[in-house]
Amino acid sequence: MSQRADRILIAGAGPVGLAAANILADAGLPVTVFEAEPNLPETLRASTFQPSTLDLLASLDVSKLLINMGLVAPRLQYRDRNGWIAEFDFGAIGDETQHPYRLQCEQFKLNRLLVDRLSRIPHAEVRFDARVSEVEQDAQGVAVTLRNAAGIGWTERGAWLIGADGGRSTVRDQLAIPLEGFTWPERFLVASTPFEFADVIPDLADVSYFADPEEWFFLLRVPGLWRAMFPVNPRERDEEVLSDASIQRRLQRVHPNPTGYAIEHRTIYSVHQRVARQYRAGRVFLAGDAAHLNNPLGGMGMNGGIHDAFNLADKLARVCLGQADASLLDQYEAERRPVALDYVNKITIANKTNLETRDEAHQKAWREEMSRTAADRRLAKEYLMKISMISCLRRPEVRPSV
Repeated sequence: MSQRADRILIAGAGPVGLAAANILADAGLPVTVFEAEPNLPETLRASTFQPSTLDLLASLDVSKLLINMGLVAPRLQYRDRNGWIAEFDFGAIGDETQHPYRLQCEQFKLNRLLVDRLSRIPHAEVRFDARVSEVEQDAQGVAVTLRNAAGIGWTERGAWLIGADGGRSTVRDQLAIPLEGFTWPERFLVASTPFEFADVIPDLADVSYFADPEEWFFLLRVPGLWRAMFPVNPRERDEEVLSDASIQRRLQRVHPNPTGYAIEHRTIYSVHQRVARQYRAGRVFLAGDAAHLNNPLGGMGMNGGIHDAFNLADKLARVCLGQADASLLDQYEAERRPVALDYVNKITIANKTNLETRDEAHQKAWREEMSRTAADRRLAKEYLMKISMISCLRRPEVRPSV
């Protein structure tokens, strides 16, 4: 199968590439996924699955399995350190989705499910220790040069290529497509602890954003842990930020704990708001982080990437099976790029700005707006439809056709 020139190649065995592979394989198309790492990475990256994404993943019969591995979060809160709370219950959109909640579950667990599913399909394969280093294409197909950790290189050929190889995408670089936008001066620190914040912060929701002009923070519960996110001053050195003393200081501001916090994981990363100038170049497409990056406040990055996968894979399958003209593929960029620019970017930038603003008038106006929205059934539903990413899939020009 690996020598078939009509197969579809995918760079990256993350949730985006693996979702696309499963959809294409289900359509009967030969597909090969290339992953640079020797095994599936198990890093603590994205961990929020939106209702819209769970609805899509249900078509692959993995949503229930994923839910069993995760934590259902039916409420979301915006708070401050002085007691203000605006709470939203996803039950308000129960008539719009099969999954009226956010699911907190590490993305690597979805990756495992999707790889396992592919392993049962004879015309699909995932090949590890295979980093894409070069991309060439002609009218008949795409050739990718791959290298393993030992530096040994080889070439594979297919009909189409999906670049789902992350924010530092080699596929995007090979196509010379700019990733336009900006990088925030602050970085974000994420620290995970088994401390039970719900025991000391009254009525704490599993997804809670705390506004504070001095140092906002975000608490997110995953099975067995709370993940706390904080902004990092650009002048702070990484080793200082990741030190026990620095993390303890930040966690002590969340809640004073005389015995100190056990810290299970820690990571620091740069934060971007960037979108590729184009999502397609001939027979090659970009999806997920290779196509767009945004700050994580709102849990939209991975979810938007999975939405990309469903949209693109469905179109590609229809074209390959002769069910649609090749011009259908032009609609992928036309449908998905505006979502990244006008929907995800705007919401995630607003989330960050509202949590950190030092302007007292802005603080007051935002809190009043959130309180009013949460208290009004119609407004609350509209808001939940937007932040759960159902609204962006309901727009006529962006609805996946699966």
